[in-house]
Amino acid sequence: MSCVVHWFRNDLRVSDNPALLAAIAEAQARGLPLLPVFVWDPAQADAARWVPQRMGPQRQAWLAGTVAALDAELQARGSRLQVLHGTPEALLPELMSATGAVALHAEDIPAPEEADQAKAIGRAAKRLGASCTWHWQSTMLAPDDLPFSPQALPAVFTTFRQHVEQAGIAPRTPLPAPQALPPAPDLPAPHAGQTLPVVEPSPDARSSFPFHLPAFAPGERGAQAHLAQYFARRLPHSYKATRNGLSGTDFSSKLSPWLATGALSAAQAIAAIRGFEAEHGANDGSYWLWFELLWREHFRLLHLKHGSALYRARGLSQLPTPPHDEAAFQRWCEGRTGEPLVDAGMRELAATGWLSNRLRQMVASYLVHDLACDWRAGAAWFEACLIDFDVHSNQGNWLYVSGRGTDPRGGRRFNPDKQTREHDPDGAYRRLWGTA
Repeated sequence: MSCVVHWFRNDLRVSDNPALLAAIAEAQARGLPLLPVFVWDPAQADAARWVPQRMGPQRQAWLAGTVAALDAELQARGSRLQVLHGTPEALLPELMSATGAVALHAEDIPAPEEADQAKAIGRAAKRLGASCTWHWQSTMLAPDDLPFSPQALPAVFTTFRQHVEQAGIAPRTPLPAPQALPPAPDLPAPHAGQTLPVVEPSPDARSSFPFHLPAFAPGERGAQAHLAQYFARRLPHSYKATRNGLSGTDFSSKLSPWLATGALSAAQAIAAIRGFEAEHGANDGSYWLWFELLWREHFRLLHLKHGSALYRARGLSQLPTPPHDEAAFQRWCEGRTGEPLVDAGMRELAATGWLSNRLRQMVASYLVHDLACDWRAGAAWFEACLIDFDVHSNQGNWLYVSGRGTDPRGGRRFNPDKQTREHDPDGAYRRLWGTA
């Protein structure tokens, strides 16, 4: 028995997936089966330093739905997804040895934990005489096309954006989905027949991202359907004017949960935006979608430049280790700080796995600057709760708010009274979540 392995990481789609296409091409060239795998590490549901579960029930449910949707896409093309339970660095070399795999292809993820996994798997594969190829594919822009090397990346986002826009760099063109895949081999015991844990949190009708409804279905078909209806209603034109809303399904693009799992690629998102602009015209709203996607790019590229330094207590700053008040942190997590708008946001986050961008910034600021808690605890809570958790953006945004990243202003404090007056003047959001 021999095969080529494709390890799905944060690229849970079959369209616009360079790593998957490379694995298919190698399997076909060698006349071998292709083994698509996804690894579920049970430790993701265990307690971590700051939180009772590293991945809470809302995130687990969104991920499980996405993985099931991916398996359906693979089966429609003559293959199937194998789900493994354990740590990737232990399981994948064991699997490659058991199946006689000659090659592994997977997405390149520059965050430290994911990069360490790749290094360990690469070393083990080399001992087995197999190759590992890591594919950079989560950005709109190829790093080699940028007008600077990763180590010369401008620290400040505005400078980065200006360089990119002045250089006129075109986003890469999304790749089509394969029509068929090589057959998948049967797995030896004990790997065969595993699935993700079943987690079904109670749906909340107040959610701004009600993923229990068909219109917000996980997976790439759900992503493409959402894109189609979002653009058909010309909502990009109003995006900048509405993006600071707190509640509802239409005030923001809602693309991030699909982007986070890779059911939608950044290249697909910007291609849809450019297509919309070509048909209906560009304005500040559609530009601001590009602007937000560029922020996502910058946070990824910062990981290429700084790596594990972004995870230090001081981040990129020379500030001392931040203080922490565990009791205040718990009140924040539970929506019991006594600040009504903050508490409303934290209740929504816990109940639905979603929170508006405006409130993410506000509640993060309140934890760090008003409650004097460690920013890393807040980052861990967001990781546990958010269905659109993205390690690069999460880390970058918490560093930004705490003043330990690359923000030239040295941190962002959001005044709760001012935010309440500007964004919930009639108290509708606070009443929705029971804090007014």
